[in-house]
Amino acid sequence: MKAPASILFIRLSAIGDVILASALIPRFRSAYPDARLVWLTDEDHGELLRHNPHLDEVLLWPRRRWREYLRSGQYRRCWRELAALIAAVRKQRFAWAIDIQGLLKSGVWAWLSGAPVRIGLGSREGSQWLMTRVVDRRITSPLIGKEYRKLAAELGIPFGRYGMDIAIPPETAAAAAARLDALGIETAPVILAPFTTRPQKHWLDERWAELARSLIARGHPVLLLGGAGDRERAAKLTASAPDLIDLSGTTSLLEAAAIIASARLLIGVDTGLTHLGIAVDTPTLALFGSTRPYLDADTPRARVLYEPLPCSPCRRQPVCGGDYTCMKLHEVAGVLAATEELLGATA
Repeated sequence: MKAPASILFIRLSAIGDVILASALIPRFRSAYPDARLVWLTDEDHGELLRHNPHLDEVLLWPRRRWREYLRSGQYRRCWRELAALIAAVRKQRFAWAIDIQGLLKSGVWAWLSGAPVRIGLGSREGSQWLMTRVVDRRITSPLIGKEYRKLAAELGIPFGRYGMDIAIPPETAAAAAARLDALGIETAPVILAPFTTRPQKHWLDERWAELARSLIARGHPVLLLGGAGDRERAAKLTASAPDLIDLSGTTSLLEAAAIIASARLLIGVDTGLTHLGIAVDTPTLALFGSTRPYLDADTPRARVLYEPLPCSPCRRQPVCGGDYTCMKLHEVAGVLAATEELLGATA
């Protein structure tokens, strides 16, 4: 296959998947050093990629704004912005469009790009008919980013160690340091990332609170990170662990990345911030149950705790009637023991 002069990557959502897929960027840059590399993503996630030195441009899909336009009857305004984004994509005359997401909403953008070569990763929902080539994303492997490794291999691009590519500008790192200083945090904190959009991925709140209290008693400053929608649950956790510092909903994604990069350890469930911990090389402990995107993070600075049951992983179709037994198997004592082992190994 002829080397492409320009490549459009399409991964619109979600946060964790954008972070995991970012490992493709330096591999494609190395394979095609002269190509123009552009990424199209949801406006909410763009800041994670905007400062990446291996990308030439990040195009933003303003999903949230367009949805509001449609709800309020601003159809012409929505159409004008849609037409402008389509024009911005098409004028670049991409040689390749790679739909990393594999859904109809992402496949349509690959088709709209006008790229003569359109490669879809596990394309479904009808998007497979918009591609010129589909790479089956199914692969049995414990490794992080297994489907992206497979995509690269199918295109003849070597991978090596799985390093995600999230760039934090110096000014953001400095602002994060100043914020921690203002909070009176003098040593590298432990970050807790307990929030997800799906309850079957949650660990029990009372165990998070117990874990926080135990870590604080051991002399660690402990911070809670999450989004604006997590504030109510965060308030309940801080009520049960009064010295837990809640920053939920008060940081941007890039600011959260900078705080995580300065941390001594991150403990989280299957959520974007946990993957972000691995991406910025912070020692990370992941608690998986109904989902297990990987069991091997391909780095000694991360560890996955996973206790499989006959129904595991159930993903979006739990069969436990809301009991979430797999996550209950993670006891606080076991998490603390794993924490000490990880801190000792990465000291």
